[in-house]
Amino acid sequence: MFRKLLIAGAFLLSTLGFATSSVANPHLTVGFVYVGPIGDHGWTYMHDKGRLAIEEEFGDMVKTVYVENVKYGPDAERVIRQMAQEGVDIIFATSFGYMEQMLKVAKEFPDVYFEHATGYKTAPNMSAYSSRFYEGRYIQGVIAGTMSKAGKAGYIASFPIPEVIRGINSFYLGATSVNPDFDIDIVWVNTWYDPGKEADAAKVLISEGADIITQHTDSPAPLQTAEKMGVVGFGQASDQIKFAPKAQLTAILDVWDSYYISRVRAAMNGTWTESNTWGGMDTGMVQMADYTNMPLALVQQMQMLEADILNGRFKPFGDLDDAALGGMMEYVDGIDATVPK
Repeated sequence: MFRKLLIAGAFLLSTLGFATSSVANPHLTVGFVYVGPIGDHGWTYMHDKGRLAIEEEFGDMVKTVYVENVKYGPDAERVIRQMAQEGVDIIFATSFGYMEQMLKVAKEFPDVYFEHATGYKTAPNMSAYSSRFYEGRYIQGVIAGTMSKAGKAGYIASFPIPEVIRGINSFYLGATSVNPDFDIDIVWVNTWYDPGKEADAAKVLISEGADIITQHTDSPAPLQTAEKMGVVGFGQASDQIKFAPKAQLTAILDVWDSYYISRVRAAMNGTWTESNTWGGMDTGMVQMADYTNMPLALVQQMQMLEADILNGRFKPFGDLDDAALGGMMEYVDGIDATVPK
């Protein structure tokens, strides 16, 4: 299957609508399905850095292909199936909403390896992988609870799925650990990437009294809005300080490079197996950007907290395991809101 793709080459891939990153005489073709543009400077940007890390690691042993801005539902199924049909050997679908479509296509192509980000369903030729982003959210919550003069943060949320709910809960637990009266105002924008909509949500939250802005969407627009309106906030998925040097306090960094390299290597040497992987600070999959625009004493405190999480001395959700956290769909006690259905 893959050999057919080699014969067809870059021309075939371009006619199918795949963006390609070509190297000579590839031995394996790796596909990525992206929910946003690679230039979002957030979620998709960091997954694409992982793709580029594959190329750097394996050189002319790989070819990578990708499709940006793939919508959930029939579009996702079509793109995933098209990659499999045209000989892509291992496919990474990088958003929760691709789970059912990838599972369906995986059953049709038992000789192709499938990898789904942030989901929980697997098959003999389909793995799941996720990150404990909530570890970084807890740190951000502690910072917010310490620094907010209003005692209130605005939280821009994308979709009501477990990874987003976990993040909101962890942030709130962190904030209330230092300020029990801390309040969180949540706006659901029902999109991963829409800079205008994200900015508008930030404006509303700030106008309602939030002096800390955080988000689980993919552009730097909320952080830029925070800086323009004289408040502070957090970058999302990547270090976004260049967009708001006076406002960013820190950012959670989603670092996928090592995972992607390891899975491609396994596919190359025949050791790939079905798995459900959770990575966090302990594996380097979750990292924190520099702590900025805050007192030195707080920087040092956060560095110590980060080390405690990394070394397993502290867990934001205590004894709850990955399986329990994977299905988290309710707010923790204290959040005066209801999760949208």
